[in-house]
Amino acid sequence: MKHLYIIILLSICFTACKKEQKQDLNSCAFLGGEIINPSDRYVIISKENNVLDTVTLDKKNRFLFKINPVDPGLYTFSHGGEIQMIFLEPNDSIIFRLNNLDFDESLVFTGRGAKENNYLINLFLKNEEVNHKILKMSQMAPKKFEHELDSIKHAFQKHLNKFESKYNTSPLFNEIAQANIDYNFYAQKELYPFTCYRNTELKNFEALPEDFYDYRSKIDYNNEKLKNYFPYYNFLKYHFNNIALQKHFCHSSDSIFNNKSLDYNLDKIQLIDSLVTSDSIKNPLLKFAAFRYINSSNNVDDYTPFLNSFLKKSTSKKNNKQIKTLIESLIELKPGNTLPNTLVTNNQGKEIHTTDFIKGPTAIYFWSFNMENHFIESHKKIEELRKKYPEIDFVAINIDKNEANWINYLKSHHYPTKNEYHFIHPDISKQILALNSINRVMLINKNSTIVNSNANMFSKHFEVELLGLINQ
Repeated sequence: MKHLYIIILLSICFTACKKEQKQDLNSCAFLGGEIINPSDRYVIISKENNVLDTVTLDKKNRFLFKINPVDPGLYTFSHGGEIQMIFLEPNDSIIFRLNNLDFDESLVFTGRGAKENNYLINLFLKNEEVNHKILKMSQMAPKKFEHELDSIKHAFQKHLNKFESKYNTSPLFNEIAQANIDYNFYAQKELYPFTCYRNTELKNFEALPEDFYDYRSKIDYNNEKLKNYFPYYNFLKYHFNNIALQKHFCHSSDSIFNNKSLDYNLDKIQLIDSLVTSDSIKNPLLKFAAFRYINSSNNVDDYTPFLNSFLKKSTSKKNNKQIKTLIESLIELKPGNTLPNTLVTNNQGKEIHTTDFIKGPTAIYFWSFNMENHFIESHKKIEELRKKYPEIDFVAINIDKNEANWINYLKSHHYPTKNEYHFIHPDISKQILALNSINRVMLINKNSTIVNSNANMFSKHFEVELLGLINQ
C-alpha cells in the first residue's frame, strides 16, 4: 500500500510539472515525504536560509510541497531539530522516507531526481565514517598522512566519475558533488596541525611539506552556489582558523594555539574580510568567528576592541546588532558585578527572581529540550559535582519557550526537580544573561556577585573554579 501511494504521488507530481512547464519556462519541482516517529507536526523547507514554507504533516505523517518556480540547487528541510539538504532541479518530483529516530541513516529518496540525492546522502554518511578514520591517521607524519588521505580521496573521486558517466548528471550536480569531495578533504588538511599531538602547533606547521597546502590556490572564497553547503562552509571555518594562526605566529611569541587571544581573533576577522567579498558568505563567517571568540574568552576588557573591528567589517545590520547587544550584556556580567535579576518559575509554579535562590555559593547552568544529549550529560555531571562540593548550590534553568511540561520532562528522566527552574520570558532572560551558548555556567558568590559568567562544567579547570568559589 505504501508503494502504491508513492507511485500515485510521483505520477501526480510529474504530470503537474509537465503541465506547469507548458505555461512557465521556470518549471516547478515537487518535494514530498513520509516521516516515521515524527517529533512534531511539520517540516520546514528553506532555500539559502530563507524559509519557503512550513508544511504540516497529514494524519499519516506525510506531506507534499510544490516549488514554483524552482531555483536549481540546494534546499534544506528540517524536522524536530534535525536538518538535511536536498538537490533540486526543474521537473524533479522527489519523495523521501525517513525514521526520525535514525534521521540521516534512514533517509531514502524515490522519484525523478532521487539518484542524485541518494548519492549525496550516501556521500554525507560515508564522509562521517571516513572522518573518524582520518582523525586516527592524524598521528602519522605529514608525508604518510598526506599519502593515505590522497588514497581515500582517489576512491571517492573514482566513484563520482563512474556515477556521473552512468547517469549523465547535470553540470550543476557535478559541481556540487565535486565540491563535497574536494572541500571535505581540504578540511582534513586544514585540521591536521591541530589534531597532530606530537608537538606544539607551531612545530607542526614547520614540519609540513612545502606543497602541503598547494590546493589553496584553487579555493573559491565567493562561490554563491555553495554558500550554504556544509562541506564548503565548514572548510572555510577551519581554513580561516588555520591561516589566522599561521599569520599570528609570524608576529607573536606564541607557539601554541590560543583561541582566547585577542590578536589571533583580530587576525582571523581581518583575513575573512580581505579574502571574502561576497557579503552572504563573509557575514556568516564573521558572525561565527565572533561567537567563537566571545564564548571562549573571559577577558571582558578585550571585547570592545574586538567589537570595533567586527563592526567595520560586517555589513549585516542584524548580525551587528546581535553581537553588539551580546557584548554589552557580557560587559555587565563581568566579575565583581551583581547578577542581573530575571524572572523564573520554580517546581511548584511560583514566580521568583533569580537572586531569590542565591543563598550561598551557586553555580547556574542551563538546558533545553532541543539538546537532549547536553541535558543528560550536564545533569549527570552535576550529580557527581553535588557529592564532591556540597557547599555549592547547583541550579538548573530551562530556557525553552512555552514549555509547561518541563517538570514532566525532568521526571521522565528520573531527575529531582529541586533546584530546577524555567525562564518565564526566555528571550528577555537570555539577552539579559548574554546566554548565546547552552554550555555556559555562571558562578555566583553568596552576595549575588558574579565570580565568572562564562564557565564550562566540562572544562578541566572547572573544579578549580569551584574551589575558588567556595573559598571566597
